[in-house]
Amino acid sequence: MPEPGTTRPLRVVLVEDHSMVAEALEIAFADVPDINLVASAQSVESGLAVTRAHRPDVVVLDRRLPDGDGIDALPRFREQSPHSQVLVLTGEATTNMAARVVAAGGAGLLVKTGLFTDLVAALRRVAAGSSAFEPGLLAGVLDRLASRDSAEPMLTARERQVLALIAEGAATERIAAELNLAKNTVRNHIQRILGKLNVHSKLEAVAFARRNGLID
Repeated sequence: MPEPGTTRPLRVVLVEDHSMVAEALEIAFADVPDINLVASAQSVESGLAVTRAHRPDVVVLDRRLPDGDGIDALPRFREQSPHSQVLVLTGEATTNMAARVVAAGGAGLLVKTGLFTDLVAALRRVAAGSSAFEPGLLAGVLDRLASRDSAEPMLTARERQVLALIAEGAATERIAAELNLAKNTVRNHIQRILGKLNVHSKLEAVAFARRNGLID
């Protein structure tokens, strides 16, 4: 348990089959006080097992694993631990790949060749309820998602407020503060919004809402 007045470290599970990459990240994470690497795995199936056992704040998931594609397996990780965010690492990131991550309910996509400091910042962002994608990918993803045909759903005024703040990039904590709501209440609103829009992620919800005039 953290001491009074301190913040609990982010609990992270790493699913990476390349031992050199995994070992390098484990060593680097050891020097980051607010991140606790609670478990590592080398495959989809072992990753699912440790995710279910540890319920981390964030799963760092390699796209290419011996027993499957990490993006294809992403919904299974979300099923094992619904409150865990999933950040995908890949050798090369494309708009199509980013769109697949969003559609599967993932929170971000980064290249393995990026700076470690960028990965740490991304972990903090997704744990706070935001997204983290390689620069230049997000606009293309939103355009692609916004091109889908959909009917306008019925959102309450409060849900529209929450969605508008999500569109501004606000994390759960900021939304709660601005609307004077408990963080759990905000999370419940977000889940209802996703259900009404029939989407799997906040990025999809924003794209849908903009196309249908639900938010400015």
